[in-house]
Amino acid sequence: MKRFRLAAALLVGALSAAPAVAQQSKVGDWTIEKRTQDTHCNASRGYKDKDKDDENRDYVIVITYSDKAIVIVMIYDGWEWDKVGEILKADVGTDDADIMSKAKWEVMDKTTVRGIFEYDQSIMDRLSKAKRLTLDFEDDDDDSIEMQIPRAGEALAALKFCEENRK
Repeated sequence: MKRFRLAAALLVGALSAAPAVAQQSKVGDWTIEKRTQDTHCNASRGYKDKDKDDENRDYVIVITYSDKAIVIVMIYDGWEWDKVGEILKADVGTDDADIMSKAKWEVMDKTTVRGIFEYDQSIMDRLSKAKRLTLDFEDDDDDSIEMQIPRAGEALAALKFCEENRK
């Protein structure tokens, strides 16, 4: 009986620890996590651009998805959007492929935009092969941006694993 209780306690401990592994992990400088306030897992990466022309600006990208949608949030401290809720249009591409033209991006605050797109595996495939993600805003070259997304394929694979194992 004591062995049974010990085995049961070990099993409960192992099972309760297992979701914690899926809750947050690192892939390079990407963080893959399922936060308690979110329904889905997120892959996020933040960095400073050391380019002298860019004044050492902060960049953050967050990617999440479900079987219905892909959500990309981009934060750049060089932006100064005026109207929260405003819808902007931008061509989206990677270092070697166009993903979509005139995609809608919503202004979330003065430094943040969010794109919500119908789930399409080809978008995920293009992102996974990319080293850079670009937004070319319509009629606004000053706010167009290129974000570095190294190891995106590994990060998206980890995001998929997190999504498949979230609780």
